[in-house]
Amino acid sequence: MTKDECKKIVIEIIADIAPDEDLSDVKPDVRLRDQLELDSMDFLDIVMELRKRYQIEVPEADYIQLASLDSCAEYLTPKFDALV
Repeated sequence: MTKDECKKIVIEIIADIAPDEDLSDVKPDVRLRDQLELDSMDFLDIVMELRKRYQIEVPEADYIQLASLDSCAEYLTPKFDALV
């Protein structure tokens, strides 16, 4: 899986969790919570969806790795690759 594919998956999950958010101009290097109206429960929902849909576990200590789209891709791409 490429990092761009990983970013697309994260955007799809956010679209399901926060359908009213405009995700057309999400900057990949800016914290998601700074550019979208996501609260801590929304963030936990993202983590839960990663587990439910893709069986990817994100330990609480690693939540900071999911701050931006770029950091999500950096952290999650190897995890997706390990699933294959």
